[in-house]
Amino acid sequence: MCQVEYGNRVFKYNLKRKNVKNINLTVKPNMEINVSANDNISIDEINSFIIKNGNWIERNLDYFYKTRPVDIPKKDYVSGETFRYLGRQYMLKVFENQDEHVKYYRGYIYIYVRDKNDRSRKKDLLDSWYDERRRIIFKEVLDKVYKNTKSLCEIFPSITIRKMNVRWGSCLIDQERIILNEDLIYAPKDCIEYVILHEMIHFKYKKHNKEFYNLMSLYMPGWQEKKKILDEYVVREI
Repeated sequence: MCQVEYGNRVFKYNLKRKNVKNINLTVKPNMEINVSANDNISIDEINSFIIKNGNWIERNLDYFYKTRPVDIPKKDYVSGETFRYLGRQYMLKVFENQDEHVKYYRGYIYIYVRDKNDRSRKKDLLDSWYDERRRIIFKEVLDKVYKNTKSLCEIFPSITIRKMNVRWGSCLIDQERIILNEDLIYAPKDCIEYVILHEMIHFKYKKHNKEFYNLMSLYMPGWQEKKKILDEYVVREI
């Protein structure tokens, strides 16, 4: 482990000697700083390179710290607990019933289960309900975004839903597919729309260039606020 001072901070970094032409610098979501360089580049040169890119490193460290996973108290799935859905908190009510199912209505999520004390079964029922809502809501939002943007790009992508540690979405252009973070179901619906629009525009522009952001602003004025909600609010609440 090496380190270098930058302002009032100390950057500790992992150095790997490799047969590479340039100095390669990465900041990982776990806040590790990794550097690779060949044997001919001195530590002083590497430290100078890190200091030169110190502002970029700080931005990434601060971002990953802000969006780091938080410890969430374990849910018992009992009446009175709250669960997030589409940007709102819903209070849970649990009832014993032979017809096991979940529904939500007027600020409440209802779990009907044969045994109210069976935490595992209650969790499975609620997880299945969230999975169903993801499929329905994400498809609804995709249909809306596609309707508004099909003059831009005629591709109607498929959706894959999975757990993502850092991103809210990604775009597989060659496969005509969008991958969405399953945690988006906890976000307000317009934030889901922002993520899908973002990925749809990537079918036109792969990079985040001026043209990309011009289209973002054209199709969703004020998209920055949706991004801010996702980055600063939902991440801490989920």
